[in-house]
Amino acid sequence: MQTAAVLKKRSIYLFTGVVSMLFSGVLYAWSILKVPFKEDFGWTDSALALNFTITMCFFCLGAFFGSLMNKKAGVKITLITAGALVGTGFVLTGLLTKNMLPGLYITYGFLAATGIGISYNVTVSTVNAWFPDKKGFSAGLLMMGFGVSTLLLGNIISSLFGNESIGVTKTYILLGLITAAVIIASGFILKKPSEDTVLPEAKITSSAKAESFEAVDFTPLQMVKSFTFIRAFICMAFITAVGNCVISFARDLMLSVDAAPSLATTLVGVLSVFNGVGRILTGILFDKAGRKITMISANVLTIIAAAVTLIAVVSSSLPLCIAGLCLTGISYGSCPTVTSAFTMAFYGKKSFATNYSIMNFNLIFASFFATFSSTLLTNTGSYVAPFIMLLVLSVLALGLNFSIRKP
Repeated sequence: MQTAAVLKKRSIYLFTGVVSMLFSGVLYAWSILKVPFKEDFGWTDSALALNFTITMCFFCLGAFFGSLMNKKAGVKITLITAGALVGTGFVLTGLLTKNMLPGLYITYGFLAATGIGISYNVTVSTVNAWFPDKKGFSAGLLMMGFGVSTLLLGNIISSLFGNESIGVTKTYILLGLITAAVIIASGFILKKPSEDTVLPEAKITSSAKAESFEAVDFTPLQMVKSFTFIRAFICMAFITAVGNCVISFARDLMLSVDAAPSLATTLVGVLSVFNGVGRILTGILFDKAGRKITMISANVLTIIAAAVTLIAVVSSSLPLCIAGLCLTGISYGSCPTVTSAFTMAFYGKKSFATNYSIMNFNLIFASFFATFSSTLLTNTGSYVAPFIMLLVLSVLALGLNFSIRKP
């Protein structure tokens, strides 16, 4: 295939991927989506935090299953399946009643999360395959779409919740149908590069040469047995834990420092904007400066974010809390971009989809910290203890970060 045609086609695929990820990213608007269940049904913070943990678990498992299904059934069938799961999950969530808390874990935590996990993995791996020369930029743009979803869709959802003629049930049903339609439509558009497709080659910049090495395609088993993987996995789990925890209680955190309810909801959207900005900036930095500088920079930023937010909580400072929220968004946004680009750079393209889904299991471990932080909050009545924990985790991650070497 001629280069000009390839460039045009991959641009279409990238745009399609970003749109699909934009709607899939609504899963991360949980601090807004959970509000009716807390206010109308009286479900506790710990019960809702557990749902977020379950959601992250099945999101990761869905991504792993999606990578396997994609190999067997192809992009179209896999994304149609993902769309059906997402649509069913959100629609059924909208039909829940006050006495159906366990149902939330099935409809939202299992069905919707599994579908979005499948869609996430297939979309990222398929689109990134067209960008060997700009893997950081491609991953960053896709992750940006996933990250800014809360801002673009969160406020709309919040206003629909409060609209008497629409309400919670119809909002969830509408959300399910639209998200399913977008994911299924992307399945009819996205395709993997054929064997005869000639793609632009990656260029190694001088700043990244220090870590340049001959690319090797690792099988999933070979990857998980490498000590490099273990260190990187734990490092990313600790860094991701900071963003995961803040996302799970972002709105309540802002209310705790005397933000007005409307401002608190808006700031959840602001968090998603910086999340998206962090994803694309990290992708560009990865392409320009290489893995080591990018990962350490992201880690240092995470430490600063946790420290600033901790100071904000102790001093009850709204401006500092907003700053901490923005910094957390950027640092958290760096995680999926680094994970995607790191996995392809270190472990090759052949088994990228499966390897990437395995690396993303760090989200499962990170999500348990969200549940634990909620327990700390309940027991202490303050956000101080959770943020001390997050600060310690981010410092430990930095030590692991410096020890990562080529596999």
